[in-house]
Amino acid sequence: MQGHIIAGEFDSSVNEFSLQKVKHFNTESTLNEAQLTNVYHYLKKHQHEEDGHIITLYDQMLVRLSQEEMNQVISDIENVLSMYQ
Repeated sequence: MQGHIIAGEFDSSVNEFSLQKVKHFNTESTLNEAQLTNVYHYLKKHQHEEDGHIITLYDQMLVRLSQEEMNQVISDIENVLSMYQ
């Protein structure tokens, strides 16, 4: 799955999404449906913040998301969530 902001692979046999890229940064995180849903709800709650948002990769690398990028990530996550069975 190649979204606007995130990219990764969905493994339907175990219902997990392997997040491999955020913006142009490589990463490796495996998320189950509950974890991805929590991230989705958090981003939706903060979607309209004018300054955007900062997310953390590897608990140390800060990645700034503009308000437009936040909307794109939310859309990307909605696409991934539709893959869960």
